[in-house]
Amino acid sequence: MLATSGGGTGRHVRMLAAGCAAKGAAVRVLGPAQTDRDFGFSAGGESVRFVPVEIADRPHPAGDLRAIARLRRLLPGADVVHAHGMRAGALTALALAGSRRRPSLVVTVHNAPVAGGATGAVYRTLELIVARRADSVLCVSADLADRMRAAGARRVAAAVVPAPGGPAVVSGIPADPSLVLAVGRLATQKGFAVLLEAAARWRDLRPEPRLMIVGQGPLDAELRAKAAALGVVAEFAGHRDDVPELLAAAAVFVLPSQWEGQALILQEALRAGAPVVATRAGGNSAVAGEDAAVFVPPGDPAALADAVRAVLTDPDLAARLRKAALARAATLPDEEAAVAAVRTEYAHLGHGG
Repeated sequence: MLATSGGGTGRHVRMLAAGCAAKGAAVRVLGPAQTDRDFGFSAGGESVRFVPVEIADRPHPAGDLRAIARLRRLLPGADVVHAHGMRAGALTALALAGSRRRPSLVVTVHNAPVAGGATGAVYRTLELIVARRADSVLCVSADLADRMRAAGARRVAAAVVPAPGGPAVVSGIPADPSLVLAVGRLATQKGFAVLLEAAARWRDLRPEPRLMIVGQGPLDAELRAKAAALGVVAEFAGHRDDVPELLAAAAVFVLPSQWEGQALILQEALRAGAPVVATRAGGNSAVAGEDAAVFVPPGDPAALADAVRAVLTDPDLAARLRKAALARAATLPDEEAAVAAVRTEYAHLGHGG
């Protein structure tokens, strides 16, 4: 079960669905029709069945009530319902309330809460619903696990979320020694506005670093305007199918997230042997360890600029980061480990998975 997904969550659910089906489980994936079009659940054949349930990524009272009613009709007969994301988890929990034969409910929390305002208040309500009604809560980072325990979750465990695919071909020398690469959804969470402010501080370097931001999202026009106002030459590359190759070619990969759960692109950067500069947000330091990245505080353009400058101007530092990235990548879990982990969790709840 998942709501609208912009990327990582949808790919993760697709991987788990295919892996559990391969082990003999009868799998149904419930989510918005657009999610099926984006991630191709229906293309998996008879082993994975997709059933449309429209759940938006923002509160929508009338739509949420319709989704709860539809879930109440669809969920009876399931052994385990595994919801991904706080909204999907909370609506599923409400749909299961009062069921005569309630399936076990597992919820994976993929992202940190939005801070403040009405949206933050709604998120905290959803968080309490999930914590108090789910049989098991899986969290992608330690800070999320702490939040869910504080909210009253009865069982909290670590979610195993590997990045898809395999390692890139790494030469050890960047193909483009001036390329500063960032990849992610063009949304507030990812901190690209801060990255542009940082880029304005390294324009004195020669050759001037070439900033490329790969991704799409609602802030596209706003970020382009900000780059122009700052005098920063930035390439907004949109969707790219060659991200592993770009990571291997880059002089430095930057992850400027304001908040984060577990960024799959960080795992991909480590696999590619890219020197990494990242904010110490959410699960970033747990994924990369202390040796495979230079960490800076979220929301600090000066610290971010200084860290990128250090990597670009110190070949020994860049080489150490590349070596450490590949070593760290070798320790990361793969898709088989992720499927095994959820099956173990289902078995703990009394089901074979």
